[in-house]
Amino acid sequence: MNLKSLLSLSLIGLLLLSACQPTPAPTPSATATSPATAESAPLYLDATQPLEARVEDLLARMTLAEKIGQMTQVEKNSITPEAVRDYAIGSVLSGGGGSPTPNTPAAWAEMVQAYKAAALETRLGIPLIYGVDAVHGHNNVKGATIFPHAIGLGATRNPDLVRRIGEVTALEVAATSVDWDFAPVVAVPQDIRWGRTYEAYSEDTALVSELAAAYLTGLQGADLADPRTVLATPKHFVGDGGTAWGSSTTENYKLDQGVTEVDEATLRAVHLPPYQAAIAAGAQSIMVSYSSWGGMKMHAQRYLLTDVLKGELGFTGFLVSDWGAVDQIDPDYKTAVATAINAGLDMIMVPYNYQRFITTLTQAVEEGLVPQARIDDAVRRILRVKFKLGLFEHPMGAPELLPLVGADEHRALAREAVAESLVLLKNEAAVLPLSKSVSAIHVGGAAADNIGLQCGGWTISWQGQVGDSTPGTTLLEGIQATVSSGTAVRFNRFGKFETNAEVGIAVVGERPYAEGVGDAEDLSLDPADLQLIQRMRKTSDKLIVLLITGRPLILGEVLDLADAVVVAWLPGSEGQGVADGLFGDAPFRGKLPFTWPASMEQIPRGQGKGEPLFPFGYGLTTP
Repeated sequence: MNLKSLLSLSLIGLLLLSACQPTPAPTPSATATSPATAESAPLYLDATQPLEARVEDLLARMTLAEKIGQMTQVEKNSITPEAVRDYAIGSVLSGGGGSPTPNTPAAWAEMVQAYKAAALETRLGIPLIYGVDAVHGHNNVKGATIFPHAIGLGATRNPDLVRRIGEVTALEVAATSVDWDFAPVVAVPQDIRWGRTYEAYSEDTALVSELAAAYLTGLQGADLADPRTVLATPKHFVGDGGTAWGSSTTENYKLDQGVTEVDEATLRAVHLPPYQAAIAAGAQSIMVSYSSWGGMKMHAQRYLLTDVLKGELGFTGFLVSDWGAVDQIDPDYKTAVATAINAGLDMIMVPYNYQRFITTLTQAVEEGLVPQARIDDAVRRILRVKFKLGLFEHPMGAPELLPLVGADEHRALAREAVAESLVLLKNEAAVLPLSKSVSAIHVGGAAADNIGLQCGGWTISWQGQVGDSTPGTTLLEGIQATVSSGTAVRFNRFGKFETNAEVGIAVVGERPYAEGVGDAEDLSLDPADLQLIQRMRKTSDKLIVLLITGRPLILGEVLDLADAVVVAWLPGSEGQGVADGLFGDAPFRGKLPFTWPASMEQIPRGQGKGEPLFPFGYGLTTP
């Protein structure tokens, strides 16, 4: 008998045993209204029954407290497994950096399973769903494969590659017993000063729609019940990529969580189609945006959430809030909670004080501020997805997959993606690809030998890290592994070399950031990076500038100084893929997913102040 069968029989046995015991004192999950009897197992535990019959049978057995528990999602650092059991909590998440100690795949599986086991001890044994932000691989886990951020995948224009990356990501996530990935981002950024630009595929609606659907298909597979798949979450509904500069009310943010100042026709034409594509591809969970539209926070938008998304577009899954976003609706917490639930939110990412949320929503229902029918609809949607995921049959995930986290074949796919994502902006006198037998190469810039810098934000921690944050291959190591034994490769992070070299490679760009922390008024290349390029120009016969960045930057005189310019975006853990492009083991094929501005006066998109430095879709090719 396999592990899944044992778990299912154990769950059934637990429920049958509890039905024969005296009724315990009430707990926060309340008392039974329709307990299982010893004569027969509950219908909802019978996998041969129709899905909707199982949903309705379970819903009919639930108390209000158990229903509200299912609607509650808590960050793992704010709750114990025992509290998950006592409050019948439906979901736990790890925020950015919400890792166990030590941060290993095995420790992740152990941590997640502790919460899941506690959920199975509740009266009805409803399995827990555990969520993470795996936005470019299972990026919170040391040792996982870290793929290029979405902006790099946008440069590949390759939906099959993106689908395969989704499949590998799902497998590595599922291996740690996690069921739910808060990805893909399906925003269509119109202002590249936004700190989440790199999380999006492109400024082009059609390209975002195509690649997001491919990634979602990779995550969810042909059958959500397959233990090698996970639930995807297109985000953030809707218009988060269209906010206006200076419209954010969040401290120190300028664009993120701001106001999308467009009419409904533009909202529908630019920002809505990726959700239509995602729903067509099988989306069962969608995360709502912090942003506002029409004078109202998106979490309060009944028209867009219920009338448009659930009604017009026929979305049958559940809506989850963003991190603490409900609090922003109204200063009065009860009003904020009631407004969000009535607008169409089904699960609330609290993420801290879950007792306050549970108490407040309970009072709102008892006072008639939130109809019981709305609660039932929300819980019905959540249960439906849990049944589709097969959580009642295999609630503990797929830890047998643990040996595959960071596997060689997964890293090979990431390396392939890096090579395909490279965009060649300049190639004077066909300096690229380089010969592997050049006499000497000077490599300058901190990002050339720094896994943290090449991975960017959302890597091991929320804002990312500088340094040796996770296993992988740096750009320098990739170069060293590629050239001939007779080639001298010299590295200096400041680009200071006393001798001349046949080739110089200056690696410059952005430091890690995430979300509104990365909102930047000026995207000019850092003066220190420009000085590094100027120094290396003097000691290099041929100079290649390699950009590590989450968005287009204002290059200034760089084009005049360099013989070749390559955009490597944020390539992730497999820097060897960059060397593959530089030395001709893979051709340059990438195309710009965003217009590359000549100056800040051309930002945001559509300002109409002169021609861009490079248009959307630009990219030189090599044989």
